[in-house]
Amino acid sequence: MQVDLDDDGAQVAGLPRFQQAVFQSRRLRQFAIGLGALAATGLVLAFFVGLFAPQSLWAAVLTHQSAGLLVLVAGLQSAWWVTQWRAQAMSPSIPAAVIEQAISPNGWYERLLDRLHQHWLRMLMQIGAPTLWLGGWALLTLLSIEQAWNLELPPAALGVSASVGAALSLLLAFGLLVLERQLTQENPGQWPEAGPLAQLTRVAISCLLLSALCLLFANETSVWPVRLAVLIGLLPGLVAVEMLLRAVLSLFSPRQERLEPAMLARSFIADMLRWPPQPLLALQHELHNRFGIDLRQIWAFTYMRRAFLPVLAVVSVVGWSLTGIHEIPMHGRGIYERFGKPVEVFGPGLHGGLPWPLGRVLYVENGVVHELATSVGETASAVVAEPAEGPAPAIANRLWDASHVNDKSQVIASSRADKQSFQIVNMDVRFVYRIGLSDQAALAATYNTADVPTLIRSTASRILVLDFASRTLDGLLGDDRVGLAEEIGRAVQADLQKLDSGVEILATVVEAIHPPAGAANAYHGVQAAQIGAQALIARERGAAAEATHQAQLQASIARDQATASAREINATAQAADLKFSAEQKAYASAGQAFVLEQYFSQLSRGLATAQLLVLDHRLGGSNHAPTIDLRTFTLPADPVPPSQSAQPGAAH
Repeated sequence: MQVDLDDDGAQVAGLPRFQQAVFQSRRLRQFAIGLGALAATGLVLAFFVGLFAPQSLWAAVLTHQSAGLLVLVAGLQSAWWVTQWRAQAMSPSIPAAVIEQAISPNGWYERLLDRLHQHWLRMLMQIGAPTLWLGGWALLTLLSIEQAWNLELPPAALGVSASVGAALSLLLAFGLLVLERQLTQENPGQWPEAGPLAQLTRVAISCLLLSALCLLFANETSVWPVRLAVLIGLLPGLVAVEMLLRAVLSLFSPRQERLEPAMLARSFIADMLRWPPQPLLALQHELHNRFGIDLRQIWAFTYMRRAFLPVLAVVSVVGWSLTGIHEIPMHGRGIYERFGKPVEVFGPGLHGGLPWPLGRVLYVENGVVHELATSVGETASAVVAEPAEGPAPAIANRLWDASHVNDKSQVIASSRADKQSFQIVNMDVRFVYRIGLSDQAALAATYNTADVPTLIRSTASRILVLDFASRTLDGLLGDDRVGLAEEIGRAVQADLQKLDSGVEILATVVEAIHPPAGAANAYHGVQAAQIGAQALIARERGAAAEATHQAQLQASIARDQATASAREINATAQAADLKFSAEQKAYASAGQAFVLEQYFSQLSRGLATAQLLVLDHRLGGSNHAPTIDLRTFTLPADPVPPSQSAQPGAAH
């Protein structure tokens, strides 16, 4: 019961919790400082570990241990505020009469600062330091847990450091256990806050014990220690969220300086850490202490408490009986087992039987068709929908110079001349299968086969190795490819029937057969070299043909020119011979007349283009010589020098 100093101020000296307030305050302060220093050290170490080794288990362990300690520190400080109020109530200070002289600020800036200071100070006084500190501790706890939350941490062996860390965690947990036992044994009348502090101490002890367990069992193969180390943060995180909510709700409660305050850092979640757990009783106490509601005085809740067990028993029996009713979907079948023995194969619909575990139904597919590749790559990525108008995705590249996740390498026979060898090809062979439609096939697929895809893949791999060992590359790419899929399908189906697997192969599809993708660059180099050699040969052949035809052309021209010159000379000689013979005959016939005629003919031919001046002594009479005016004639082609030229005048 809270004490009001205005009404019960004279009685507080006789109350045990007020008498021990100073001792409790000192003790709580020491515990808070020590555990706060440990929590700060753990957070600093976790920060440096996360900075240099982000995937280490130590970051999560140290952070969550520190978070548990921070929750306890928040509770210790919240209890310290209450003990401080009690200590001040036991020895109130006598207020001295202080005359306050109001000094108005000089400038507007100083007046503004003074108003802001008074406004914020008044607001902080209304909120209260306990509320602010509790909210700050809760936020710090949540932020630290959020930084270390990573459910994808890889497992790793920590070595000797894990044993040392586990030992230190257990040692600190033992010390907190001693503190928890002391707080539990405290009389509520002497220290009411001891019970809630013991509950918060159990939170820190739980974090330390679970962290030590994770450190002791951490190795390179176990995943659960890593996951548990991360999930430890849920416990202090939930308590911190509850404290933050209590701090926010306390803002709406009226503050009374003369009324004994209550401890804010109480936790309903921490109160669950008891054996045996009593959540309803804790909820009842919380409602009674917080809101004054006593559920024991309500007859409806009393009746519900009395009828709870019978109703729960009836509901449990009815629910257990309903487990014998099974619904089989349209695309499935069900094998009904009665006392562990298969009795019947149910078809689609609603069926009834004995409840679990006396009877159960194992579900089997009913006509569902699957496609299975003989090989699936480890780095196969999820199929991403591509836009219809966009470029083709990379998975659609069917060129053999790109590696595909479903390609499987096979060794085939090869022969070159008289030597035998082998070659490697990549192929994509797929099987379309389903579980047989008969009841016997459903039973065989359920009880005789643990993993149907793995069985088909292993059987197909063995068949492919045996079948392709006797085939050649030319045969695979030629006539043998037509019946290859049918032969592989029949062989795989025969082996599956021998194993009584209940699987039916519907079709076998050979998507592609090509050389390995790693040989693409080498093959491209061979192709480039072959094309270059062929181009060089063609170029040299063209040059040789050009030189041959050029020589033939030059020889033909020389031969034609020689033939033409010979014929021309021969014709000229023949013409001269004929002319000489004709002239000889003419001279023999005409004599000197022919010679004179030839003379005149040659003279006429020579004088045909010459300028003639005929002079005859008979011109002008017998007594007078002819007179010629030379001024009417032009100078000759080679003019006579002026010193040798005749004087102008008449020539006789």
